[in-house]
Amino acid sequence: MQTVTPLGLDDKTPGDRLVMQILYGLHSLAWFSGGTLAVVALVVNYIRRADERDALWRAHHSYMIATFWWTLLWLVLLAPLWLLFIVPGWIAYFVVLLWYLFRCIKGWLRFNGDRLPIDPTLH
Repeated sequence: MQTVTPLGLDDKTPGDRLVMQILYGLHSLAWFSGGTLAVVALVVNYIRRADERDALWRAHHSYMIATFWWTLLWLVLLAPLWLLFIVPGWIAYFVVLLWYLFRCIKGWLRFNGDRLPIDPTLH
């Protein structure tokens, strides 16, 4: 009897899985590099997503890409708070940092569980 892996994960190699783990790691550590690691990961996400056939893995690439762009948008929109002294800017950027880390960790944990990054039953 043949076993079937859900969502077509059977054609993935340990190397593919390692790349995804590294991408989540780069995104998670991006704040310590001034965003450089996130840009590197973003480029790889776009390249890997274009060639991805598996819906689960494609969803995780899209999730990381969306997280990056939403974070950048929030950082730009909240930048004027720095003009209102330092404290409002720090608070706003700290909240964005927490949101970004939450999304990275949530996606990473869901990837490790072979689940979609966002639970479709909640939408």
